[in-house]
Amino acid sequence: MVRAYILIEMVAGHSRKLATSLRGSESVTDVDRVTGPYDVIAVLEGADINAISDVVTNDIHSLEGVVRTTTCVCLD
Repeated sequence: MVRAYILIEMVAGHSRKLATSLRGSESVTDVDRVTGPYDVIAVLEGADINAISDVVTNDIHSLEGVVRTTTCVCLD
């Protein structure tokens, strides 16, 4: 199992909707709106790095208001 933190930069006014959307995703174990250079941090778990990549590409980047993401993969 691979775990990763996805740091998400958003257009102003979209973070609440994004967080709500991600909470329903099977791969997302936690989502928080935060202050600072990022607007939302999501924790993902997947079978491998490709599963994490698929969620970021298909489920996060496709959402309205996403400007940029940074994926931080957890190490053992």
